[in-house]
Amino acid sequence: MSKDFDVVVIGAGPGGYVAAIRAAQLGKTVACIEKWKNPAGTLKLGGTCLNVGCIPSKALLASSEEFENASHHLADHGISVENVSVDISKMMGRKDGIVEKMTKGIEFLFRKNKITWLKGHGKFTGKTDAGVQIEVSGEGEDGASSEVVTAKNVIIATGSKARHLPGIPVDNKLIADNEGALSFDTAPKKLAVIGAGVIGLELGSVWRRLGADVTVLEALPEFLGVADQALSKEAAKQFKKQGLDIRVGVKVGEVKTSENGVTIAYTDKDGNAQTLEADRLVVSVGRVPNTDNLGLEAIGLKANERGFIDVDDHCATAVPNVYAIGDVVRGPMLAHKAEDEGVLVAEVIDGQKPHIDYNCIPWVIYTEPEIAWVGKTEQQLKAEGREIKTGQFPFMANGRALGINKADGFVKMIADAKTDELLGVHIISANASDLIAEAVVAMEFKAASEDIGRICHPHPSLSEVMREAALAVDKRALNM
Repeated sequence: MSKDFDVVVIGAGPGGYVAAIRAAQLGKTVACIEKWKNPAGTLKLGGTCLNVGCIPSKALLASSEEFENASHHLADHGISVENVSVDISKMMGRKDGIVEKMTKGIEFLFRKNKITWLKGHGKFTGKTDAGVQIEVSGEGEDGASSEVVTAKNVIIATGSKARHLPGIPVDNKLIADNEGALSFDTAPKKLAVIGAGVIGLELGSVWRRLGADVTVLEALPEFLGVADQALSKEAAKQFKKQGLDIRVGVKVGEVKTSENGVTIAYTDKDGNAQTLEADRLVVSVGRVPNTDNLGLEAIGLKANERGFIDVDDHCATAVPNVYAIGDVVRGPMLAHKAEDEGVLVAEVIDGQKPHIDYNCIPWVIYTEPEIAWVGKTEQQLKAEGREIKTGQFPFMANGRALGINKADGFVKMIADAKTDELLGVHIISANASDLIAEAVVAMEFKAASEDIGRICHPHPSLSEVMREAALAVDKRALNM
């Protein structure tokens, strides 16, 4: 087997495997280095997202939502169900089955596109006239402990890992990060979560639905400060109604473990000392890039003070023919952002002129209701001094939302006051993750709110609220 490749991708998460596939589609010889092993010790493709991130968490969110619906909401439809119970091990088995199917799917795509999977850890060793040299240590094809490959172009796609807090050791039993919280064998009676970000809210929602009393401790003074204020205010109201106890502005102190669980000392927003007792603790305070032990210095590259690799608008590093994408570079740590960058870099290597508008990358939180947005928030635009106009329409006035018993939330649209160009779309509702795609298309093509208002939407459907919010920008909503 040749050890020289046109493109070598380090990391087979969403950014890496998509970059490898696109490069292969463009006729390049491609290898992808991946060392991920599941708990059984089997090497798997897909990275954090497929194995212990996006995919398994959404599987558990769906399962726990079904349980909650059967337990509390089917009666609204005239359906009586008694003695509803949950089998956590079977639920986990379903999640694991979905992960297995998805990772096997990537293996199939690698074979289909003739991509070589180099199994092990990739580390730069230097540069030659032939290209960049990378040592792959771990499990070589011939049983060797390591091998060296040469690449004309390299794409660093090593992703990120959970950020841990000093003095709070994660054992993924009593104290868990995202990996451990996806694999609890039972629902804890009391669950504490440090961090009210995307992962904390999603995993907190899963275990609350399955019976846990959940308390979320957030250091920032505002809940979901990254979102539009109208969205975060509505989300806080909905989560409180569901029973999530979210405490903002706290400072976490000493965390102690015992046979009975975890004790968290913290200072509340008013400066008062408090203690929280829980059976288990989930630490969800962001993620850090996987840039250690890559041997970057061997090719004259280094990570910045925050651990990220600096790149330009086309994800090129300071070293020619070496690119970096996804969680190891600037921008949001989102799988779909990494995928877009992977495609972009493969096409740049091919001599094409691709472009990514980072303002048009959507955000989604898969709680119930879902939260999604694209573009800028009202507070951001006001801080910029931009003259804007807004339109908002509730799902409670939508027949489809009422029919499926999902009438909470709204769509909010923000447009330029003079040109009517869409500047931001913010949704909190059922299926917000799907509805936001229309807004992304509109903003990519510089649409005005009037453009969405003039497009025919199917009736009855949740998408009609998108049209009504667009009409509301000019104060001409039809059903309000």
